[in-house]
Formats: sequence, structure tokens, C-alpha cells
Amino acid sequence: MADNDNTSPVKPFVGQIKGGLKPSMKMTIMGIVHSKPDRFVLTLISNPLEPETDIGLEVTVSFRERSVVRNAKVSGKWGKEEKNIPYFPFTPMQHFKMEILCEHQQFRVQVDGQQLFDFTYRFQQLQKLTALKITGDLRLTKVV
Repeated sequence: MADNDNTSPVKPFVGQIKGGLKPSMKMTIMGIVHSKPDRFVLTLISNPLEPETDIGLEVTVSFRERSVVRNAKVSGKWGKEEKNIPYFPFTPMQHFKMEILCEHQQFRVQVDGQQLFDFTYRFQQLQKLTALKITGDLRLTKVV
């Protein structure tokens, strides 16, 4: 039986990335968007227990604005937001598969096999990004 109640708080998912990120690594996030979503946020971080941790990539998906905003926080400072996307790939109550590929100079993000955006590395020490945190209006079905 599916739980589609959007009023219950969603516990953040925090997954460890053993040994940190490396070029040629790929992460896959699969899930189902809630029926009345506001937003969800995916963050690659160096220390999930420290509030002021470095953030290699933060992706904020806003359904109200139909936007996918990307940014990074290095040494306590947020950079410039990037917002350009060729399409908005998320639909309420629909499954999705997001893949994050770590290339040599950038993250390449695809949703359901279609490229959504590239994000040039601002935090150069990829191996220090050791956790993936996901919060918001979705139900995860698989994270690898």
C-alpha cells in the first residue's frame, strides 16, 4: 500500500560515500515524487554532522517555480546559483531516476536518461565529499 500523505515529515536520507567521490564515479537516485510537492533538495557534503560543512553540490528542485537550482558552499561561502535547464523533468506521483556522474571537471546530471545539467566543480577535493543527503517531498526507492 502506497503512502501518499504529504503532511507527514520526511526524514532526511543521509548515505555515506565510502572513500569519498572520485572521477568516473556514478550515483543513482530513484524515487517517487509526492502528490502535492513543494520541493526536494539533494546535497553532496563533506561532513553530515557539521552544520557549516563544505557542500560540493546542492540541487534544489522547486515545483512551484519549476526550477532546478544548483550551488556549492566552500569555506562557509555560497557561490553563484545556476538555474538554466532545458526542461523540468519531475512530475507529482511519478517515478524518476537521477544519475550524478563525476567527470574530471564537473558533475553531469541526468534524469531518466536525459541530460539535465553540468555543474563545474567548485570544491576541488572530491574525495572529501563523503555523504549524500536528500530531503523533501519524495519517497526514495533506491540510492546506489
